[in-house]
Amino acid sequence: MKPPTPRSQEFVDIVRKLMPEFEDLADQIERDEHIPDRVWELMRDNALMVMTLPEEWGGRGLTVAEYVPVLQEVSKISGALRMIVHGANGMWRLIEHWGTPEQKAQWLPVIAAGKVVTFGLTEPGNGTGRDISTTAVRDGDEWVLNGRKQWISWAGSAEVIHFIAATGKDESGGNTATCFLLPKNTPGVTCTPMPSTMGCKGIHHDYMDLHDVRLPAESVLGGVDQGLYLGLRGFLDISRLGIAISALGLAMRSLEMATEFAKTRVTFGKPIATRQAVKLAIAEMASEIYAVDHAVMAAAHSFDAGESIEAEAAMCKLLAIEMVGHVTDRAMRMHGGLGYCEVFKMERHYRDARALWFEEGTAEIQKIVVANNVLKDGVTW
Repeated sequence: MKPPTPRSQEFVDIVRKLMPEFEDLADQIERDEHIPDRVWELMRDNALMVMTLPEEWGGRGLTVAEYVPVLQEVSKISGALRMIVHGANGMWRLIEHWGTPEQKAQWLPVIAAGKVVTFGLTEPGNGTGRDISTTAVRDGDEWVLNGRKQWISWAGSAEVIHFIAATGKDESGGNTATCFLLPKNTPGVTCTPMPSTMGCKGIHHDYMDLHDVRLPAESVLGGVDQGLYLGLRGFLDISRLGIAISALGLAMRSLEMATEFAKTRVTFGKPIATRQAVKLAIAEMASEIYAVDHAVMAAAHSFDAGESIEAEAAMCKLLAIEMVGHVTDRAMRMHGGLGYCEVFKMERHYRDARALWFEEGTAEIQKIVVANNVLKDGVTW
């Protein structure tokens, strides 16, 4: 990895300075499955939730390439902390890019203040594309929304939700969709917590049930029937790259822990780091991390240059989740039975890594995105 820029290094140093307290808080989150207020306080006081938000709106204006080493550093601590930083530093883009002046003036200061904003797309009975079943029907100067969502992070506490609902049909009979800005405490919305997850403890995912929810026409973000484009190109592409960055940080820490352990764990009078099988595993782990690191940085620079990264983001996520699965699996095995114990952080990293497989689409979805791009345009990167 190339050395961070001065702006990146400022935030890397902040995270490292806060690391001991963040580690203690991460342990508390694992026990209680709840994000303490102190976490939010540290995130807001140190601008960790607004690193990429443009300076004109109260953020620090880091490019994605500058943001990479910081998110990696946070990802070394805890899946919960990583999800907070990852979500906050991407959620502003839809409003800033496609919002009206009134929407920007209303919601970007909320984001700059470190308030939670989230995204509502996934549904329980179908996929997240043209088969979307949550509906929005125009009624005079209002839209009436009905349906159910699931896996919506912080739905019950977010100040506003980017909510995707079907609003029409396209030429092939699939649903078109529109993105609405759904404020907190809107009448007709019921949020119910989903079951606890294997990893990333403390992050609350909710079901959302909407019954005749009425929103004014000015709640539409980016135009009617443009919701899937906004969701996929405006949110999912860069978020998929963020998942790859997160996987890198988690894998880097797992490799660090594995090599530290291998140097001190002695069998038959020698550290296991001297064993050929262990060396081969370390080499494979390092090589996979190196490859994904370079792919991520290439995609980050392309995004910062204003280029589409639809295929690149999908490839980065695909490579990264396969890599982090391999690395955390080998790192845990290298720790032996101790790696399976909660007292060792390796057990937490192993569980947190598995969440990355499902966020913003499975490996199979990424492959389809890549294949469709290759079939359409060939290899262009």
